[in-house]
Amino acid sequence: MSQDLREVLDILCFELNYLEQGGFDRDLAALGQRSPFLGTIACINFGDPLRAHACRECILYQFVPGDKQGEEFPCHHIRLNASGETIAGFMKQKDPGGMVIALEAWLRTTIAQLQATLQPSGEV
Repeated sequence: MSQDLREVLDILCFELNYLEQGGFDRDLAALGQRSPFLGTIACINFGDPLRAHACRECILYQFVPGDKQGEEFPCHHIRLNASGETIAGFMKQKDPGGMVIALEAWLRTTIAQLQATLQPSGEV
């Protein structure tokens, strides 16, 4: 089993739990933090105001479409659903509620896919 894949799964599970527990809403109210990723351990630069690490080193980078990998915050351009909605789009529209709903659905789907990948073949 891939340790890297398990790390991705653990971080996405943390992010989902954080969202479900209202963490993003608290961050928005208390800090004005509009990004659900930048204020959590999902971000490789979490707690580092200098952003010393390149986003390409982040576990979320693998989910960013190739044409968006050069953006300032590539994770904001992950397509959250079949309509292609992104965190960047929700932020532009000033729709944090819609963003949380779409992000939660994306996290659940992505977590389920990763868990299926980690299942030994033949297990039910």
